[in-house]
Amino acid sequence: MPSRRRKGPLAGVRVVDASRVLAGPYLAMLLGDLGADVVKVEKPGGGDQARAWGPPWVGEGEERTSSYFVSANRNKRSVALDLKRPEARRAFERLVAGADVLVENFLPSEWRKLGFRRTRFNRVFPRLVQCTVASYGTAGPEADRPAYDVVLQAESGLMSLTGFEAGEPVRVGVAIVDVISALYGLSAVLAALRERDKRSRGRHVEISMVDAGASFLSYAAQSWLADGRQPARLGSAHPNLAPYQAFRAADGWLVAGAGSQDLWRRFCAALGRPELADDPRFLTNEARVRNRGDLDGLLGEIFAGRPVAHWEAAMRAHRVPAGPPATVGEAVEKARMRGQVVDLPAGAYGVLPTVAAPFLFDGRRAAPAASAPALGEHTEEVLRQAGLSKTEIRELIDKKTPTQKSARRR
Repeated sequence: MPSRRRKGPLAGVRVVDASRVLAGPYLAMLLGDLGADVVKVEKPGGGDQARAWGPPWVGEGEERTSSYFVSANRNKRSVALDLKRPEARRAFERLVAGADVLVENFLPSEWRKLGFRRTRFNRVFPRLVQCTVASYGTAGPEADRPAYDVVLQAESGLMSLTGFEAGEPVRVGVAIVDVISALYGLSAVLAALRERDKRSRGRHVEISMVDAGASFLSYAAQSWLADGRQPARLGSAHPNLAPYQAFRAADGWLVAGAGSQDLWRRFCAALGRPELADDPRFLTNEARVRNRGDLDGLLGEIFAGRPVAHWEAAMRAHRVPAGPPATVGEAVEKARMRGQVVDLPAGAYGVLPTVAAPFLFDGRRAAPAASAPALGEHTEEVLRQAGLSKTEIRELIDKKTPTQKSARRR
């Protein structure tokens, strides 16, 4: 399966992405951002279910897809294969035979019903790095239990840390468990590729999303292991540091953090209240955490007396980390000014802007090379490159859906 000419440190690496929704597709997209040639395998008649997760949409009519799908599927080519059909499974294995990496997130029972075995792939394709992203792992009583990010945020403990003590459980505003699972998976895949270069054998990499969520608990989990106490739900505040949170000014909010004694003194100076630095109640970080109620009340009164612009300027003048919370639009426009928002090359849905990955190599950004594909847009091209004959391709294509037919004409 010859790859397209791509730039980047992973140029020449071939990836088959047989995953859906976000964690697996996001992982495969990042491999594509780094230069790999990524082929996305989707089921005919709808494809990746995230294509229907709109509005908002891109494209028009039956050819439209969700912006959600676009966010995790740039730098890919789409092949529509009904893996329930024997000839499609054979074609899929031809794709895998020419690949360096396979990313998939099938439930174990689904994978077995298709006649696939990860152990067999290890044997038949010894250089292949397989990456399975599973909600609850691939073994044990919950292996076939499906989940979405919102449930995993709850079960991993993340929701016990967000929001306020008296409120309902609150999810992080993006699918954080999906994204961190993708990032952990990316690290593991790159490590496995590095090892394969030395020993000429691939590995089966597994990322359990509930494990990823637990790992992401980081210092919160370590705090519980230290003293057995559940960290409080403090909104924007930090259980181990004070002050480190959002403050309501006269006309809005400012977020500031003082993570050292030096910063605490500079913070007090920025407030125009340098004497607070020596108040016995707030003399050390431990004292400030223990007397959080008194500190919050006092700081609330001070911040309420001036507008955000005043406090932001004062904090900057004293080199205290601080800034007002941005909307998504404001954050994206700042990213545009940094050169991170780029236009994807014209594709099935026209020219689309996107927020590029944060990778810089020798000062240059790894800019996306292709837009998200239409369902089945590259079926013939990829299967031909994988060595299938015209007859074999015709047998698969002739039973395609209307969406695939229109993609074929592009």
